[in-house]
Amino acid sequence: MSQSVLFLRNVTIYQEKKVILSDVNLEVNHGEFIYIIGKTGSGKSSLMKTLYADLPLTDGQATIVDYDLATLKEANIPFLRRKIGIVFQDFKLLPDRNVNENMLFVLKATGWKDETEMQSKIDEVLDKVDMKSFSKKMPHQLSGGEQQRVAIARALLNDPELILADEPTGNLDPQTSVEVLEVLRKINANGKTVIMATHDYALLLKFPSKTLKCENSTIFEVVQRAV
Repeated sequence: MSQSVLFLRNVTIYQEKKVILSDVNLEVNHGEFIYIIGKTGSGKSSLMKTLYADLPLTDGQATIVDYDLATLKEANIPFLRRKIGIVFQDFKLLPDRNVNENMLFVLKATGWKDETEMQSKIDEVLDKVDMKSFSKKMPHQLSGGEQQRVAIARALLNDPELILADEPTGNLDPQTSVEVLEVLRKINANGKTVIMATHDYALLLKFPSKTLKCENSTIFEVVQRAV
């Protein structure tokens, strides 16, 4: 396995033929925690969508968890996504199933068969985010922060090499945002690579880490200074 979990060289990202980001050069190594910041519309989500192959890569070189995005066939996208855990702003839990059933749905969809192994894995990931006692609750019975913890647990089910979190605190109040970020930092401390898009600058100050900024159709590293 290569040292880098993500490598982009001379990448241009388009949305409906419009250039969103150009000349993107980026390398992310295993175990890093990286923020991507920028105003709404600056390209954060477009970059994330390119990384999990929701937007096709047409210009430049890019590898992520050992998959070549430039040559990736549609049939292989599900296999790529099994090696990436994705956390969304709006949780994306299935509203008609309880927490445990939401987890079961993902495992079955990604090829798990053994009932005992599936339940053991579900218990393990819910325990990591302190949500094991909520497994029989329906999503509407949970607070926003609890739903996001479940979403993070769901992202861990297939033991991904990389977590992509796209504005994971965007719908949460400041205190809950801190709690969710602490969960992501703990996961990172246990060896997972995390790339998190955010516009919550208060979190950056509280939990400083390597930061990339999308601005004027480019992405560049910014140095955080202690306040």
